Amino acid sequence: MDRYLLTLRNQVESGNIKVEDIAECLYLGTKQTRRKLHQWQQDGWLTFHSGRGRGHTSSLEWLRDVEHEFELQFLQLLEKGAIEEVSRLLLLDWSVETKQRLMTAFQTNFGFHQEEQDRLIIPRFNPFLTFHPLKAADTHSANLIANLYNRVVTLNADNTVTSELAHSWEYTDTSLLLYLRKDVAFHDGSIMKAEDVVESFWRMKRDKHYFMLWEPITSITIPAPLVVELTFPGGCTYVLQLLSLLSASIFKELNGKLVGTGGFYLAEETEGKTVLGAFKQYFGHRPLLDCVEFIQVPREFEVVYYGAHESEQVETFKVESDSGFGIVVMNPYRGSDMERKEVRDYIHMIIANHRHELSEVNSRIMGNHEGCLIGMSKSYKMPAIPKPVMTRPIRIQFVNYTSDTSHWLKAKLEQAGIEVEMIKISFPEAVYDTNIRLDADLFIHGEIFELNQTFYYYFFLINSFSPLQLLIKQDKQLNRFIKAYSSISFENWNAHHLRIEQYLQNESLCVPLYYVKRRIPFSINLMNIEIKHFGYVDLTKLWTKPHI
Repeated sequence: MDRYLLTLRNQVESGNIKVEDIAECLYLGTKQTRRKLHQWQQDGWLTFHSGRGRGHTSSLEWLRDVEHEFELQFLQLLEKGAIEEVSRLLLLDWSVETKQRLMTAFQTNFGFHQEEQDRLIIPRFNPFLTFHPLKAADTHSANLIANLYNRVVTLNADNTVTSELAHSWEYTDTSLLLYLRKDVAFHDGSIMKAEDVVESFWRMKRDKHYFMLWEPITSITIPAPLVVELTFPGGCTYVLQLLSLLSASIFKELNGKLVGTGGFYLAEETEGKTVLGAFKQYFGHRPLLDCVEFIQVPREFEVVYYGAHESEQVETFKVESDSGFGIVVMNPYRGSDMERKEVRDYIHMIIANHRHELSEVNSRIMGNHEGCLIGMSKSYKMPAIPKPVMTRPIRIQFVNYTSDTSHWLKAKLEQAGIEVEMIKISFPEAVYDTNIRLDADLFIHGEIFELNQTFYYYFFLINSFSPLQLLIKQDKQLNRFIKAYSSISFENWNAHHLRIEQYLQNESLCVPLYYVKRRIPFSINLMNIEIKHFGYVDLTKLWTKPHI
């Protein structure tokens, strides 16, 4: 199927045309456009008569219904089970009516498929950014990675630590001994050794994004087979919590590819499709699914999980999970009006006065009048203050997932008499290029903690992917707050978190904006749906009843 031909058919009727207009419609050069028109004429799709001389009108007449024929090809491919190819075709420029028909047909291929294998197909709007534990700074990649790799320990929501690759440990004020499980297999069939764990720790310790977390730890050694010792002469009260981070996952590199020990392995990765296969030699409980396929689909696609043999009217229920929070980060270091606290306070007041309206923008979000620490942050109100003198527009950066809320904020600021300039940046830029934020006066950031907010709030503050890095690097008081963690026991961190949050709010540097929920419809035949990493379903536990 030729995407240019389909676009032309749906945007240009038979009649007089200008080749230059068609070229602009197809985002092609005029010479390339003429070549395509002549080729389509040879293929019998249309007739094309070129106008004589530059700028003269040409004519085009359609001979065949391009969209109808392409739709039949689409359905034939779907019937053959070519899911990956079909998912890419959904991204073509179909008419609204045809696209709805194709998406309905495609929808029946999602959910559980009980053939020779139990297969779950999950729609994805965007490709995964990374499969590397040290580079995962977005929740979609992080959730996938959590299924591919293991850590030595798990930090639970209630602050308890449980065993994973380490079956037990001994902690003192200056050292940690980890006793590793025996016969843990990597996805390539090799057996995990203490050397693999040490190498993974050193990779994280040397990484520019995480070295600050590892500063107290001075050595990582192997005192005996399957034993790893970390030493920290000055103390490190959070060492176990540190080793529970996704970035502390244990893996090794083979021929440029990463190999983990998780319940799933990366079976296939192509444009538009990612496949996880169940790892049969997994040291824990083997996943009940045989494979999970992530297929890229258009954003209009309605995500519903149900079986291949169920009707389109299948009975479903919605699973709701916390999907994090949104904040407004203000930058006082751009050399703009945001340097003045009165300006930041005025914008803070506008946000506080209107954030309860956010559910009108998106039904999944609700105004956050408290803070980032659910169950601990206190509700507050901003006093009424007069509008300060502004010398230039406020520059707001936004990405695709913050577009609606950012434009909502723009409208509220403009209603309050503040001029706004909107700058769009890409999602990868927002995730990996922290310096790009220096060119913004403010931006909205969405964050979600994995399971335990006590440690993840600290991680949120100091990891170099953090949106707060531009503040922490230059604010002396914030630096003093961060350094104080080394002398505070982990059990008392929450009180210190609240002091930092209060400071950020009082200075109008980090303003709470919203909480967000994720709701996914599941067939009633899907079993053992548990929410785990970053508010997503635990794929290793999911299963479906067989047809009897």
